[in-house]
Amino acid sequence: MFTDKDIRQIENHGLTQDKVIEQIARLKSGMAFSNLVEAATINKGIFKFDKHEIQQYVDLYNDRLNSLNVLKFVPASGAATRMFKFIYQFLKDYHEDEERLGHYLKTHKNFWVFVNGLEKLPFFHEVVSQIPNYATLEIEEKYIAFVNVMLGENGLNCSSCPKGLLPFHKYNEEVLTAFHEHLLESTLYASSNNKANLHFTISEGHAKKFQEELSRIQEHVEDKTGTKFEVSFSYQSKSTDTIAIKSNNELYRTPEGHLLFRPAGHGALLENLNSLDADLIFIKNIDNIVVLEQNKKQSEFKKLLAGVLLDAQEKAFNYLNELDKDSVSEQKLLEIAMFLTHRMNVKLDAEFDDFTFNEKVSYLYKKLNRPIRVCGMVKNEGEPGGGPFWVKGSKGDVSLQIIEFAQIDVDNKAQKAIVKHATHFNPTDLVCGTKDYKGNKFNLQNYVDHNAAFITLKSQNGTEIKALELPGLWNGSMADWNSIFVEIPLSTFNPVKTVNDLLKPAHQVL
Repeated sequence: MFTDKDIRQIENHGLTQDKVIEQIARLKSGMAFSNLVEAATINKGIFKFDKHEIQQYVDLYNDRLNSLNVLKFVPASGAATRMFKFIYQFLKDYHEDEERLGHYLKTHKNFWVFVNGLEKLPFFHEVVSQIPNYATLEIEEKYIAFVNVMLGENGLNCSSCPKGLLPFHKYNEEVLTAFHEHLLESTLYASSNNKANLHFTISEGHAKKFQEELSRIQEHVEDKTGTKFEVSFSYQSKSTDTIAIKSNNELYRTPEGHLLFRPAGHGALLENLNSLDADLIFIKNIDNIVVLEQNKKQSEFKKLLAGVLLDAQEKAFNYLNELDKDSVSEQKLLEIAMFLTHRMNVKLDAEFDDFTFNEKVSYLYKKLNRPIRVCGMVKNEGEPGGGPFWVKGSKGDVSLQIIEFAQIDVDNKAQKAIVKHATHFNPTDLVCGTKDYKGNKFNLQNYVDHNAAFITLKSQNGTEIKALELPGLWNGSMADWNSIFVEIPLSTFNPVKTVNDLLKPAHQVL
């Protein structure tokens, strides 16, 4: 199948022939859809706590914080290109004509929202400062000049900027990037003993820019917050890239005759997460960050998730120590089984009651001794899609999972009906415990559902190709973790997917 030149390319990529052959087989066999049993809802996979309970968990976390090594993990490799898609469409479709402009604004709501909110954009004054005589220009000239400077290589070049380094918020005269805001936010819930550890996964091509931004702001932020920042970066490893093939299952080759390898989605970041050493790891996307005053309110819900994890982890560790003893009782085994069922959302084997005593000990030990994640879930007030579901695995076991919409066979009426009953979705707001009861790091690669990979159709130089994405970081890559889902307010979810999202109240300093 492979030439000597191919083999050298594979090896230079940090891959093996067997690994690539396995990827090709997966692409050829097609994507395995998840087998949904029912949507996870309140009291059926999602916990909802009252104010008193929330405060108890927050207090627990606050009490333990200074004895913990806490880290905040932020996927930040994406460029801002997609944020400006409708702006590029304007540049392509619009021709200067005042009457046509009015029509264009009526028929393109996104652009109408954008131009009506120009002055609220955090980079408005920086853009305008680069446009001679901006105030005297005709309205259509203003819009065209503004977007050209905003996007142009000789201007702000926003669309080519890493999303993490895009200006997100403006406080009086100070403009802060998303990266800057994450440092500030970490002091509210993810710092201990006046020290905050943050790890950003970035594109290698953006490394210099991130380092420059850190150098520019670190001393100022440390003085302002009284916190010492330890910031590290990593890249998505080339060895996690996956091969692409044509839609007819033949190998795709570039015009130069090379095989085509592509980044394998955020599931590839499991390797980055696996290399980190911390007691608690918060995970939050780079674009889901709001202005500081709102962060102060929302930080309580991060502490809630961490408190829930610490409480569950302490109980799990105590039970694991009990299972290590020769004197563990049958009554204790029943107590552990109830804990797994009611707190860890583990569906026990239907034959568990018929297991021998030693079989029960071994079974419960394996179920308990796993990484733990506590994930925030918000009410779904829009169209139903991916989120928390009870899912049946290939061996017939049922478990609680976070499922992407792409993993659901919506052509199957029964599966589609389950999706319609979904009440919550995943805002990617979670805290992880990645050490066992003896203080050793889990090897997170041992808890992945490799069948939960994604297959997508792309276009490469005019040829349709099939691309493989590894199981999502908080989807299939954490499939065999113990999972606890907790309802948190919708106000905690404010991602910036388009430039217009920066105009929303959560991103405006009032």
